[in-house]
Amino acid sequence: MTSSSPPRQERLRVLLLACVQFTHLMDFMIIMPLGPEFIRLFSLSTAQFGALVSAYTLASAAMGVLGVFWVDRFDRKRTLLVIYAGFIAATLACGAAQSHLWLLAARTLAGACAGLMSAVIMAIVADVVPPERRGRAIGTVLSTLGLSAVAGVPLGLGLASVLGWRMPFWVICGLAAIAWLGLARLLPALDQHLTAAPGKRQENPLAALVSPQLVLGWALTFSVVFSSFLLIPYLSAYMVGNVGLTQTDLPWVYLAGGAATLFTARKMGQLADRHGAARVLAWLLIGTVGPHLVFTHLPPSPLPVVMGVFVVFMALTSTRAIPAIALISAKVPPALRGRFMAVNMAASDAASGLSAWVSGLMLATAPGGALIGFGAAGWLAVAVTTLSLSILWAFTRSAVRAPQGTEPRQSLT
Repeated sequence: MTSSSPPRQERLRVLLLACVQFTHLMDFMIIMPLGPEFIRLFSLSTAQFGALVSAYTLASAAMGVLGVFWVDRFDRKRTLLVIYAGFIAATLACGAAQSHLWLLAARTLAGACAGLMSAVIMAIVADVVPPERRGRAIGTVLSTLGLSAVAGVPLGLGLASVLGWRMPFWVICGLAAIAWLGLARLLPALDQHLTAAPGKRQENPLAALVSPQLVLGWALTFSVVFSSFLLIPYLSAYMVGNVGLTQTDLPWVYLAGGAATLFTARKMGQLADRHGAARVLAWLLIGTVGPHLVFTHLPPSPLPVVMGVFVVFMALTSTRAIPAIALISAKVPPALRGRFMAVNMAASDAASGLSAWVSGLMLATAPGGALIGFGAAGWLAVAVTTLSLSILWAFTRSAVRAPQGTEPRQSLT
């Protein structure tokens, strides 16, 4: 059930979906650098601000699970338009917030919409882009993470410093409204999955998702994200406390890392199309072992050395999701894609939150600010990455029994 749209239309639709993903990533990321302003303005404790950040991902994970019961029962275009409208309303409420509780409620609603939005976007990409070009399309959509780091967050902070903290939310709402109109005008009806399995509409929506093969897909996503987020939340504290950088060095380091992610995301998508998503994911999993160990054991070093190691770390680690999603989406039949990707995104959100918590239990802070135990966290990340390779091997050899429309499986060999 893959659309035969001309390449130009296909590229335009993929870019439009990338714009949607960009607005939601900007909305997620902008809250963290605005933390000092929120703490001062609303008299928040550190724990209250942490809840403000985590409310987004927790709501996203919860809605991903709830989406199983309805996300595949409607036209994907209409589903995305409704969810995106809710996201725009929630972001508007963030910009209008007058209290901590108001902002917390708005962030929760935005996260709930964003989690399902990402799942529907990936399901649409899998529906409208043929397997031989799907890796590149997913790379385009996920490259928005690097773009938001390179351009979005600095511009948002600039707007906040000049026009106040509310302005970044207004701008995100404006961009999202334009993207919503583009979706409504340019995206075709996407309801072929509703007829892919006649007579199955009233089945238990969970029944088709409990096969061992599909569970392996979730386990693969969970392990890949878990190993990454054991380290990512604490990179800045480690660079300042252990490696010898200053706070003023960090923007340049993250700018370089974001630029590397932006560049490599599309390249990894192209490699996945050329060599197979399973093989490229295996290469990336093996290739991240070195950077994870080097970075987590890095002694005090000059800025260019730290920046070089960080660029390699981010370019490889942050692009592992591209072949993973391309591989998993190809294994899932069209009639199951929406609900499967909803739970898959929930698995990703849960992995990021749980792994950050596990790392926090392993780490301690010395009186001078250095992190104690980060090297052990690096070894744990390598161990989980090795587990990911085993799950990948099992997943590529599984055969998903599901309604008509399953695409050919990919193998590591």
